[in-house]
Amino acid sequence: MHLEGDMGFRSSFNFIPEGEYTVSKDLRDELVRNRFEVGVHDLKHDGWLYKDREHFAESASAIRNYMREWNAVGFRSGFMLHNLEWLHDLQAEYDASTFDTDPFEPQPEGEGTIFPFWVTGGDKSPGYVELPYTLPQDSTMFLVLKERTPDIWKRKLDWIAEHGGMALVNVHPDYLDFKTGHRSSTRFPVSLYREFLEYARNRHGDQYWQALPSEVAEHVRKSL
Repeated sequence: MHLEGDMGFRSSFNFIPEGEYTVSKDLRDELVRNRFEVGVHDLKHDGWLYKDREHFAESASAIRNYMREWNAVGFRSGFMLHNLEWLHDLQAEYDASTFDTDPFEPQPEGEGTIFPFWVTGGDKSPGYVELPYTLPQDSTMFLVLKERTPDIWKRKLDWIAEHGGMALVNVHPDYLDFKTGHRSSTRFPVSLYREFLEYARNRHGDQYWQALPSEVAEHVRKSL
């Protein structure tokens, strides 16, 4: 939060409600107080959310309760699993469980767009905004492909800016090494993320709207 905030950025922190850690109200309030956003990330992040329709419906009820408790309007599933039709059960304002292209995910088919888009509703919801991530995930970049620089992010960002699209990146704080700056099988130096943020600010600072996901979703809804 401090890293991004000091550089003029804000983001959404997506937490697992029934995972291996407790998401305290104090933490959520601190993020919101600093003009960040809190979203719900799956339910248990165990890969079973989409096991079948009945299981998803039961999980959706619990997820809705957490969204109300946390005052959250957005959702992202574990492992980027998704079914855009079933997601209406969540009654969320936006979902961020898809991508433009990412062959490294369990569901490798992408949405093929660098723009947010509207998913028309039905009986259970009026619809919601889908926000595909458009930059490779940090885990793919630095843990799987073992990139030594954020140059792929930079090149993709330039291309997105050229086409007037949405630059959305998924970064995991627990993969960032804030202390030693060393690389391991599970972490990469925070300096790589900082370098990318500096590049975005310096190269494109007078061109972009630095918005929270909920603000992008609201903009899309108003544009319909």
